[in-house]
This record gives sequence, C-alpha cells and structure tokens, in this order.
Amino acid sequence: MRIALINENSQAPKNALIFKTLSEVAEKLGHNVDNYGMYSQEDQEWLTYVQNGILAAVLLNSGAADYIVTGCGTGMGAMLALNSFPGVICGLIETPSDAFLFSQINDGNAISLPYAKGFGWGAEINLSYIFEKVFSVEGGGGYPPEKQEVERKNKKILDGVRKNNFKNILECLDGLDQELLKGALAGKNFKPLFFKSAKNEEMIRYVEKIIGK
Repeated sequence: MRIALINENSQAPKNALIFKTLSEVAEKLGHNVDNYGMYSQEDQEWLTYVQNGILAAVLLNSGAADYIVTGCGTGMGAMLALNSFPGVICGLIETPSDAFLFSQINDGNAISLPYAKGFGWGAEINLSYIFEKVFSVEGGGGYPPEKQEVERKNKKILDGVRKNNFKNILECLDGLDQELLKGALAGKNFKPLFFKSAKNEEMIRYVEKIIGK
C-alpha cells in the first residue's frame, strides 16, 4: 500500500514528527509512505485544510496513493474537506480504537487526526498505536465478529449512495477555483511523487494540463 501524508499550514511544524512515526509503523508492515508536506511554516507552498481535501482527492482518484493520512488542529475541517470529494472516505480519528473501528466497519481510505486539540505529552505514542491499528489489518473485516456480514453489507450500501450522489472527479475539479486547485498541487515534491506513482491516465493528463509535468 502507498500511503500519502498531507499536512496543512497550522500544523506543518509537526510534519517531521508525524512522518517519522508513520514511516516507522508503515514500513515494518510492508507499506510505502510519501510525504507531500507541508513540511514547515516556512514553506512557500501553502496548504489550507480545504486544499488537503483537493490534494487527497487527486492522489486517491489517480492511484498515486492508496491511503491518505492528514489532519488539522481539530481534525474536523480536514475530514470534512476530504469527504467533499468522490472516491474518498475519511474518518476523524482520535484514539487507536477509533482507528480500528473505522478500518473494520467503515473501510475508508483516509484518516484525519487532531494535531492541536489533545496533542500533548506522549502524542507520538498515540499516533503510533493509531497507525498500527489502521495499517496492520486489512480493512473491511466487519466488527464485532457476529455482525461482520451486516457491516460489510452496510458498507456496500454506503458505496452505492455515494456513487449516486457524487459527480465525476474531473467535473468536481473543473468546478473549483482554479487558483485554489493549482495551490493544492504546488508542493515542491508533488510532481516527482505524483508522476512516479499515479496510474489513472485520464487523471495524469488532467494534472499535466493544470500544472505541467
């Protein structure tokens, strides 16, 4: 699995800590981690939590990433931004049990964490346990065990509802303020990371049209 880390401006100073913790857990489990920033508040390329959603949608729908780890001060804004796009199911995760239940019951492809609210002494330990619960077991298993089939059925129903309600991703991106969109894809490492891993040719051509190659 290829995991993408995205940080918005207010919590950019924590990027190195989050990346280190995520990489230590994910790589032991055989996953790869790409760090899309922001890397610090001194970055020229600025991301808001809204742009976290845009960037996550581009990465997931293009196949450049299989899973997104993101967040903001409370985690709520980034979660809402990511869930505004087709092809993205993001959970607000504060504890390891949240992480496990979201993975097994909701089988999403993104998590948003609070990097200011409640992020104090031992925060990296909590992060490590969260990442372990998300990435150590295949998602969608259902929980509790006696309700596995019911939970899997409900997830399929949710997928059908979302497919009905969301437009095509390219229509969504076309309808955005184009400067907002370009800003979301302007990170200094976006191009090498994206073009190395993206699989959907239509999305690749679209990104090339927006920011070049």
